[in-house]
Formats: sequence, structure tokens, C-alpha cells
Amino acid sequence: MNVIVHPTYFPNIAHFVAMIKASQVVFEMEDNFLKQTYRNRAYIYGANGKLALNIPVVHSQKNRRKYREVKIFNEEKWQDIHLKSLISAYRTSPFFEYYEDDIRPLFEQKVDYILDFNLKCLEVICDCLQLDLNISKTDTYEKDPEGKTDFRFLAQAKKETPKDFEPYTQVFSNKYGFIPNLSILDLLFNEGPNTLNYLESQTIKTP
Repeated sequence: MNVIVHPTYFPNIAHFVAMIKASQVVFEMEDNFLKQTYRNRAYIYGANGKLALNIPVVHSQKNRRKYREVKIFNEEKWQDIHLKSLISAYRTSPFFEYYEDDIRPLFEQKVDYILDFNLKCLEVICDCLQLDLNISKTDTYEKDPEGKTDFRFLAQAKKETPKDFEPYTQVFSNKYGFIPNLSILDLLFNEGPNTLNYLESQTIKTP
């Protein structure tokens, strides 16, 4: 199965379930940037429940911009905020210290474009998981791509998330219960080397 997805910020679990089961993962590179999507947002499990990490972007007067043209607004200290939020949320998780040195540099080096940063985040996660995805990139936009299962809808942050993922132990689950489909970071810090087994055992369907 070939799948097409949007590169997103530390993709959620549904994204990774779709990618890990694919023979080829095609990244959509030619779409327009849309607000309030996982392109610049990830959700983690904080001390007060579900917490959004948003990357600020430079706004434009143009109605439509290509995703790859959108710049990060680095005047805001968002990297410091995101790193502190991750440390606060996951410092007591079983595997945070194990992966911290891999993740931390992403919040210490400035990147100009959101798409480039998201691809970098994905590369780091794949290295942590020792996951070798067969990746290609689009060079034109197709509304109905041929020969590919279209999972681009997963980038819509406001769309109903899959609720049938199996629960795993989360740091604050005793306070708020299991929260499904968070960023891959939540699964990685809590499950460590078992992350791949978990992803492989889950299923996801197109709408």
C-alpha cells in the first residue's frame, strides 16, 4: 500500500500508524498552507490534560500560500516554551531521558521554514525508532491521487480523532484517563522501544 500524507509537527499516532504500514510514504509538498492544522500544531499530555504546542508562523496578505513557502515566526521564543512544556510533561516518563538528547537539538537550532522543520522532526523520530520509511515527495498537487491511499485528512486538527487506539500508560492517566492520538512524542516517551510494536498493532481507516 502506498499512502500520501502531509508532513506535520511531531505527527500524531494516527499518522504513524498510516505510515508504518505503507510500502511507500508519499509526502504532500505542493499543497496550500491551512491554519489550525497539525502542520504547525502538536498535542501532548500535560499536567492539566491535553496541551497544544503551536509553532507561530509569519502571516501574509496573500489569500493562498504554498505550505513550503510559510516561514516560522522565530521572533517568538516558541522553542523554549515547547521544550519546557515537554520537560514538564514527560520528565517522569520512563523513556524521556533516553531520547532527550535526540530531541533537544530541534529546539536549539533555528529553522526558517515550517515544512523543513517538520521534515527534520520526522527524521529525528525515525532515527529514535530505527524506522526506515520508504519516502518520496510530490512535485504536483493532485486532488485525487492515483495509486495511493489518501491520509492527508489526518492533518486536520479539528477533525474527529480515532478513538479506538489501544490505551497505553500515560504519565497523567490517573488524573484524566487515556487521551488517544496525541503526538508521537507521548508514545515514544512512555513506551520507548515498544513504540513500533504498538503502532504495528493499531489500525486506521480512511473516511
